[in-house]
Amino acid sequence: MDSQPVIAALPGLCGITPDALRRWLAEAGEPAFRCAQILDWVWRKKADSFDAMTNLSAPLRLKLASAFRAHPLEHRETRGSADTTRKFLFRLHDGRYVESVLIPANPALYGGRSDRRTLCVSSQVGCAYGCRFCASGLAGFTRNLDAAEIAGQVLAAERLSGERVDNLVFMGMGEPLANLRHLLDAVALLTGTETLNLGARHLTISTSGLVPQIRELADHPQQFGLAISLHGASDDVREAIMPVNRKWPLADLLAALDYWNSRGRRKLTLEYILIDDVNDSDAQARLLARHARRLHAKVNLIPYNTVDGLDWRRPDESRCRKFRDILVQAGVRATLRLEKGHDIDAACGQLRLKQETGEGLVRPAAMRGS
Repeated sequence: MDSQPVIAALPGLCGITPDALRRWLAEAGEPAFRCAQILDWVWRKKADSFDAMTNLSAPLRLKLASAFRAHPLEHRETRGSADTTRKFLFRLHDGRYVESVLIPANPALYGGRSDRRTLCVSSQVGCAYGCRFCASGLAGFTRNLDAAEIAGQVLAAERLSGERVDNLVFMGMGEPLANLRHLLDAVALLTGTETLNLGARHLTISTSGLVPQIRELADHPQQFGLAISLHGASDDVREAIMPVNRKWPLADLLAALDYWNSRGRRKLTLEYILIDDVNDSDAQARLLARHARRLHAKVNLIPYNTVDGLDWRRPDESRCRKFRDILVQAGVRATLRLEKGHDIDAACGQLRLKQETGEGLVRPAAMRGS
């Protein structure tokens, strides 16, 4: 599907930096102390309307409403699962949809803590990179999300769940590094001391392997994490399921990750979705172990989350455990994540795709027979 133009809309208030808000208030003839009040409403109290900002004067609320959207996302649906994973579906100002997934802690991974909350955040509507197993790209790429639409997912998830989000993983719909400018603008807001004040070490950015942007991120001053959607340990397997490998094959990707390590960055994570009879062989496990040792990376193994319209299958649990054991026996730190949310269409883009297809906004390529 071709990219569509964005319908003009007022900027979202949660995408405005504190300095820009101070300038706007000065130009509007408002006192400087109003900035702290507005930031408190947006980032601490999670207000989603100007009427809720009761300590602001009525004239100021009218000025704000004429210049900004109080919140860039309209909540349309929440799906919860038996393990308390929740998926949120949001409608954007142009009628498109985006998803976020709130994932509870696995105490085995976090020292017995059960109160840790991770939000999987989207960065685009659709995706242009066409990974063969993924629902996000079935209808093609529509557009990038702006900083307010990215950061707004965090505020909305906290408001809807009543819980503090401890960790952010930019692993939802889209390729984050293809929207790097807006992504980094959102990161600055999410980590700012006047805004959400979330530590950069609690953020992980995922990529399918955009080599130039990985090198750019390696030079960024903030210490966020990097996760690589690898999903194939050799060029032939990876290219069969991830077209990005044709542009940046494994040799180029590994060299960029060596550069990441050379810059003293946080340790890498290799994400590997296990797909039955595609990338789950013992030979792939041994190659993956070699890459992980070279990069001093940990490996997250995720059994495939089935998607309507695609023929890929989830390996049985014994096959997944054997793949993990080969890595562990080779000295690699590896976790097998038996996917939370499998019962709520939690694969990236699945719920959004159903909604937009039902409204006639998209007709997925897989359903067109292409």
